[in-house]
Amino acid sequence: MPFISKDWRSPGEEWVKTQEGWEKKKVLECTAQRYAAISNYNNTDDNQQKWIGTSEEGEKTTDDVVARIPPHCHITIKCTREIAGFNGLSEAVRRLDFSSAVRDVRRFNYICALLELLLGGQKLTNLPGAAQKLLLSMLEQLADQVAQSKQNLNALRALLVALTALREAERRACWGRPLGSRALWGHHDHAIARINHIANSICIQEPGPEVVPKLHDLPEECIREILLRISDHRDLDSASSAWPLMAALCSEQRVWRELVDFHFTQQQIDSLPKADGKEDWKKVFHQLRKLYGLREDAQYAETLSLCRHCKCLFWRSLGHPCIADQCPEYRERLKEAGGPLPPHPVPPAAFLKFFSL
Repeated sequence: MPFISKDWRSPGEEWVKTQEGWEKKKVLECTAQRYAAISNYNNTDDNQQKWIGTSEEGEKTTDDVVARIPPHCHITIKCTREIAGFNGLSEAVRRLDFSSAVRDVRRFNYICALLELLLGGQKLTNLPGAAQKLLLSMLEQLADQVAQSKQNLNALRALLVALTALREAERRACWGRPLGSRALWGHHDHAIARINHIANSICIQEPGPEVVPKLHDLPEECIREILLRISDHRDLDSASSAWPLMAALCSEQRVWRELVDFHFTQQQIDSLPKADGKEDWKKVFHQLRKLYGLREDAQYAETLSLCRHCKCLFWRSLGHPCIADQCPEYRERLKEAGGPLPPHPVPPAAFLKFFSL
């Protein structure tokens, strides 16, 4: 069977110089807005995409073309004799525009969970140097976002604890010094110092007397409705230590009963032995959590999705250029087969399985 591939005499990849160094043009196609200052790179062909440039006032210039490809990344699910592919974590992170995702409230928890898996499992040191620098840059941007929004401070502290433990474990990994390039670890130490400086400078102040109403001024019914919309049991435990009224509301059976209904199916709930007297829903929740675990899709407002037609990772709210939309023949075949298949959600742990870590 003939092997069809690109001609070996092709000129190779196109590279663009950015503020972070040289990068492949095909990788930056999905993140053009991040490099808006690089406005001197334009394609001569009108059919091709041009980079978006901005003026000093922050407005788009007249000869710029408003064109942006949604962040997406094609991956190789299975290698065959005819198709041999390799999934690079660094390229996937850039093409999916994770650096901008940390500033989106819907995708923030997803990025935090991904960084926690990489730092907690000490997989960061097994990555190439470029991927290590990129992930530390993401963590620094995440710290900036937390400092600006004054939210998710606990998530940042947990990541810093894991990063500090990883750095201490690698400090004497090889004859009293880290394993790898000294220049690379010097760059990492400077990045870690900047992240710690950002985290230590975060100061959350109580609103002044002119800001009304405050949380403790709200009626009991409003505070109960707020607690009923919390999906993490750890947040309920933390809220109960705020003041006595919050503690009394967090101990109500309705709050824990609805938390049980949110995370577990009726079949899972019925699998536990019934109590003789009144049901303690907080105890039931923790028993089910230890037995089945929590719903992973419920922990994130948005997750990555895998297109079943073009094998492409993308953010569902942004979409992606799919073969089902671009090829009329393929669209007709899908209609004959019963219609397009829905995308498959990809949690952080499943995302890392696409790469050799």
